[in-house]
Amino acid sequence: MIEYHNPDAAVGIEETAYDLSLDLPSDSTAQVGLLANGFPDSVEFLAEVGAALQKLRPGLSLRAYNKGNASIPAGEKLLGEIDGECVGVIAAYGH
Repeated sequence: MIEYHNPDAAVGIEETAYDLSLDLPSDSTAQVGLLANGFPDSVEFLAEVGAALQKLRPGLSLRAYNKGNASIPAGEKLLGEIDGECVGVIAAYGH
C-alpha cells in the first residue's frame, strides 16, 4: 500500500488582507497601467494579463510601461506619468 504525505505546514502568522485594490464596473473605460520591471518576458507576461483583463472588461483602456532595469526602483518621472494617466497599475516581473 502506498501512503502520501501532505507537505503543507500550518501557517505561522496571521493573514493580513491586502487593501490596495481597484474596483472597476464592467462598463468602465478607465485607463489601467501595466508596469514591467525589465526582467526577461515581463512585457510579454503583462501583455497576456492585459488581454485577459480586456476580455473581462472590454471597454478598459490599458497603457504599457517598462522601467527597463529590474535592479533599480521606478523613477519619479515614470511614477508621475503613471499616476497622471492611470487610475491603477499592475506591476509584474517575468523570468
